Order: sequence, then C-alpha cells, then structure tokens
Amino acid sequence: MKTIGLLGGMSWESTLSYYKAINEGVKVGLGGLHSAKIALYSVDFAEIEALQHAGDWPATATILAQAAQRVAAAGADVLLICTNTMHKVAPAIQAAIDIPLLHIADATAAVLVEQGVKTVGLLGTAFTMEQEFYKGRLTDHFGLQVLVPNEDDRQLVHQVIYQELCLGKITTESKADYLRIINALAAEGAEAVILGCTEIGLLVNQADTEVPLLDTTAIHAEAAVKFALATE
Repeated sequence: MKTIGLLGGMSWESTLSYYKAINEGVKVGLGGLHSAKIALYSVDFAEIEALQHAGDWPATATILAQAAQRVAAAGADVLLICTNTMHKVAPAIQAAIDIPLLHIADATAAVLVEQGVKTVGLLGTAFTMEQEFYKGRLTDHFGLQVLVPNEDDRQLVHQVIYQELCLGKITTESKADYLRIINALAAEGAEAVILGCTEIGLLVNQADTEVPLLDTTAIHAEAAVKFALATE
C-alpha cells in the first residue's frame, strides 16, 4: 500500500472528513484491520484565510509548498491538497515536490465524464466560482460547461463557508439557501452540481435533493484510495 500525503487544515473540519473517508476506503478495499498509510500536515487556516482575502496568493503558495515538502519528506507517495480553493496555487506546490499531486478538479471531472454530464453547476468559495483556475480546468481539459450562481448567491455561498461551515456551524437556514441555489442551477441547465468546497458536504448531501451532487471531498478521497491500493 502506498502512503497518501494530505495537506490539510483548510479547514480542519473537512480534513477530518478526508481522514475518515480514506481509512474507510482502505478498509473496504483490504478488509480486516487494515487502515490507510497517511502523512498529514495541517496548517493554521487563519493565516491562509487572511492571505486569501488580501489577495496575496504568492504568500499562500510559499506556505503550502513548504508544507508539501514536509509531507513528501515524511514518506508520502502522492499529495492531496484538502481544499478546492487552494488548488489555485497547485502548480507552485507541484513544482516544489517530486511526488505527484492528485488534483481535486481532475478527480471530479473524471466522474462527470464517466456519467456523461456535459453541463455542471459549481458551488464553492467566491475564488473557486469566479476565477479560472478551477472552472477553466474543467472546461479546457474536460470540455465541461460550468454554471455558477448569480452574484448575490455567490456571496451568500461564500459567506456561509467561511462564517459557518469552516467553524463547524450547521444551520437549517443555510441548508435551505444552498438547496434553493442548487435547484436554480438545475433550472438553468445544470445536469449535476459540484460541491466545490470541501466543507459543503457537511451541510447538504444527496439525500436532500434530486439534483445529482458531486461531493469533491468524497471523490478526492476515493481517488487517493485507488492510487494507494493500485498494484504496479
């Protein structure tokens, strides 16, 4: 079994979901008392969040690249950045390490392609919904048409992530808002909706709606398990 490297803490709430999902996946794959070999480095999210909203992405890249090097030094065979938003600096992180980076958008797009989805809705932080590092990758590499909420709803989705979900706060009001936005994306033509922030799965899941949802945390974790258990 290969060792999975996790760059976490953004937020630790969703990193916990990664750890659980990966270990459960290995248990299913190997049975018995097997659990995953994991090297985890967890950053202080307050530092990252402040730099995000200041627009200082190079500084975030420096912090995460150094953290990734520590994960690689701990013996990881692959790296997962346990957040969608910070894939904005994925190229800088990959350049700093000699192990492969398993990109969350690629793992998610592979599922969409397998399902035959052509048009997909995207929820996430404002950075993920509005900038091209994520949407552009889905379109340019996989031919997907990506729909995002209107400006007011993008702001709402963003605020709920940072002010509630990253703090472990789950409310029925925010859940209702998210489901309304998901339905609106479906009405615009989205065949499925990407929960493109690793915390969103804490708030809504497939049992809440008939619109197909793609939980990026679960998909990313499953891809990591496949990598770890693959035979040479």
